[in-house]
Amino acid sequence: MRALVQRVSEASVAVGGEVVGQCGRGLVVLLGVGPNDDETSCRRLWDKVRDLRVFDDADGRMNLALGAVGGGVLVVSQFTLYADCRRGLRPSFTGAANPQLGRRLYDRFCALAERDVSHVGRGVFGADMQVSLVNDGPVTIWLDTDELSRRGVG
Repeated sequence: MRALVQRVSEASVAVGGEVVGQCGRGLVVLLGVGPNDDETSCRRLWDKVRDLRVFDDADGRMNLALGAVGGGVLVVSQFTLYADCRRGLRPSFTGAANPQLGRRLYDRFCALAERDVSHVGRGVFGADMQVSLVNDGPVTIWLDTDELSRRGVG
C-alpha cells in the first residue's frame, strides 16, 4: 500500500460539488492499494500513519503524533499513486489493485482509523473527487509498505 500523508490545518473532499468528507487539524491520507496488499499491510500502514510524530510539541519540534494533538484524518482513495510513467507520456495504472481489493482495503484502513481517531472523513471510493487542503508546514510524507517491509520498519 502507498500513502501520501500531509499535515493539514483543514481539508475537505467533494463529489459533484458536495462536501462528503472533511477534517480540521490533522492528516490527509491519499491512499493507494497494490495487487499484493492485504490486511497485514493495511494495519502496518495505518499504525505507521497514526504514530508519525509530525506535530509540534511545546518547543516547536515535530515530536507529537496525531492522538497527542487530538487531530482528525481525511482518507481519500487514490489508485494513481501506482502510476508508472517510465514509458511514454501516458501513465499506466496496471500496478494498482483491482477495484474489489482496493475498496476492501480502503474500507479496512478507514475502519482502523475510526477505531483510533475521533474524527475520520472519507472520500468516495472510485468517484471523481475534488480535494481541498491547507498543508501545514508544509509537511508531506511518502509511505510505501513494500519499502517499510524491506527496511524492517513499522
